[in-house]
Amino acid sequence: MIIETARPSDLSRLIRFRSDAAAWLACRGIDQWSSPFPEETIASSIQAGEVFLVKESENSEPAATVTLDEKTDPELWDLWTPKERDESALYVHKLTVDRRYAGRNLGGRILDWAGDRAARQGARWLRLDAWTTNTQLHRYYLGQGFEHLRTTTDPTEVSGWIAQRPARRAQHAFDDRTPPPAFESVAEGQ
Repeated sequence: MIIETARPSDLSRLIRFRSDAAAWLACRGIDQWSSPFPEETIASSIQAGEVFLVKESENSEPAATVTLDEKTDPELWDLWTPKERDESALYVHKLTVDRRYAGRNLGGRILDWAGDRAARQGARWLRLDAWTTNTQLHRYYLGQGFEHLRTTTDPTEVSGWIAQRPARRAQHAFDDRTPPPAFESVAEGQ
C-alpha cells in the first residue's frame, strides 16, 4: 500500500470518509462525528500538506486517511499541561479506515507511520484525542501503545480523552510517497 499527501481534489472523498464513519458508529449507538465537520477546515489542512491518504495502488480508491500536524485542537489546549505543551509532538486527527479494510491493522500501521514521521521530525511524542464517550476507541488506542493522560470534565467537549506515546522509528511497510518531514536529521535522511 502507498501513503501520499491529499490534494484539493480529494476533499469530497475526505468528507465521505467522515460521513461513512459517522453512519457506521451511529449503528453501534456511538454519537461520534454525528455533526458534519466544516469543509473549509479540511480544505485548509489539505492546503497545509497535513492530510494523508492510504491506497492499495496509485489509481485505487483511498482505503484510509489521517491528518497529522503540530497542534492540538484549540478546544483541548488547556487539557494539556504547560509542560506537555512545551514538548515537541505531532498530533493525529481524523484517522479513518474504510470499512472494506477493517480488521487488517491498517489503523495500527498508520499510527506506526505517524510515529515514525514524528520521530524523523525530531518530535518526542505522538499524541491524539478521542471521543470522550467512545470507550471502544480508547481501548484500541491503549492497545496501540498510547498512554491515557486525562479526560476533560467539561460536558460540552465531546472529544476530550487525550493520550500519547513516544515518537519512534517504525516499520510500517507503506510505500511512503509523502514529502520528507519538516525536519529530518542529515544522518537519518541519508
